[in-house]
Amino acid sequence: MATLLEQWREAAYAQDQNTKEAKRFWKDYFAKEKEIYRQLLAQPDTPVKGSVKALAAQFDIDVMTMTGFLDGINDSLKKENNVEKMTEKTMVSLDYDPEKLYWHMVEAKADWLYELPEWDALLSEEKRRELYMDQKHSGTVRKEAKVGRNDPCPCGSGLKYKKCCGK
Repeated sequence: MATLLEQWREAAYAQDQNTKEAKRFWKDYFAKEKEIYRQLLAQPDTPVKGSVKALAAQFDIDVMTMTGFLDGINDSLKKENNVEKMTEKTMVSLDYDPEKLYWHMVEAKADWLYELPEWDALLSEEKRRELYMDQKHSGTVRKEAKVGRNDPCPCGSGLKYKKCCGK
């Protein structure tokens, strides 16, 4: 029997993403996801724990949508849930790290989430800008300047590169 996560991934990703049905599916999912994040961010000190089924009921969504949400937030939690083996009765926690969560939202290009007004009370505008820039720069590949034959050797010997490490 397929796990909840396998069932979620089959339902969410097996279809052609350009169909009206798929677009409607994701639009509906993102609206529910946004509402869950609004509630979580509005009460950051309130621990949210329970079974997958109980949390789905608490947020007024179905178990499959909750599974997708848990899969999405998992990397941003202080202690990750075992989403791979999750069942409806599995106890999970939504104790998130605000900085990791914001960073991952930027990484996912989920502006409808990282621009929520609830972030104002959690992270300063400066900190959010810093996390945003950090994430954007994390994927940038930078090549170091190539050392020329007649340049001083980068090892600090004082010799030309061609007479030292360039041999």
